[in-house]
Amino acid sequence: MSDRVNSLIFGFHAVFARVRHGPKSVSEVFLDKKRRDARIRKLEERLNESNIKVSRCDTERLNTMVPGVSHQGVVASIKLDDNVSKIEDIIVPAPESQLLVVLDGVTDPRNLGATMRSACAFGASAVIVPKDRSVGITDVVEKVASGAAGIIPLITVTNLARSLRLLKDADFWVVGTDGESNQSIREFDFPSRTVLVFGAEGDGARRLTKETCDHLVSIPIEDVIESLNVGVSVGICLYEATRIKP
Repeated sequence: MSDRVNSLIFGFHAVFARVRHGPKSVSEVFLDKKRRDARIRKLEERLNESNIKVSRCDTERLNTMVPGVSHQGVVASIKLDDNVSKIEDIIVPAPESQLLVVLDGVTDPRNLGATMRSACAFGASAVIVPKDRSVGITDVVEKVASGAAGIIPLITVTNLARSLRLLKDADFWVVGTDGESNQSIREFDFPSRTVLVFGAEGDGARRLTKETCDHLVSIPIEDVIESLNVGVSVGICLYEATRIKP
């Protein structure tokens, strides 16, 4: 059986999405006793239906639980699975279509949260990150992901290049993003089994990661902007990868 660790998430959307998609992972929800609006009543109804403990408390206690953030009067204690999923656990047999997202060197929790939200929205199977250059699930990730962090697996790997080669052996094509590439994402024909690789804003993916890619593509942007935020780039590329092109 998996070991479980407790974590706190906050904000109406993040908590409501977690309750909707993974109610068994929610231990207790703390609500500001001053909030009695329709949104809170709707959340309370859902919590009662799911037999989740609800505690009303003052604003000061919530501020202490998650200091320095806009919690909207909603904080939840959740159980996170301490066992890390493996790539082998999420690969479906070829020739089934599948889309995976890899972040190399992305350490901003807001970018990870945005990536997980987009990956979930466009039907990706998982987000993969290296152990040494990444950020794990945090309260900020949960809030930005708006519930997606409780749905899409986040897989941490020790050796990213080796993991990409494993995916290539499983009939995936590895497509990296690189602002210097002459191959525009607009014209690129994405394979049915694709791994999309993104590096940190500015530095990009590491050399070995790029060398492991089968293709490198770029997002056409105006010269006045040097690069896009990683979270924005992920959303654009996932849209292009799933769009039915004429």
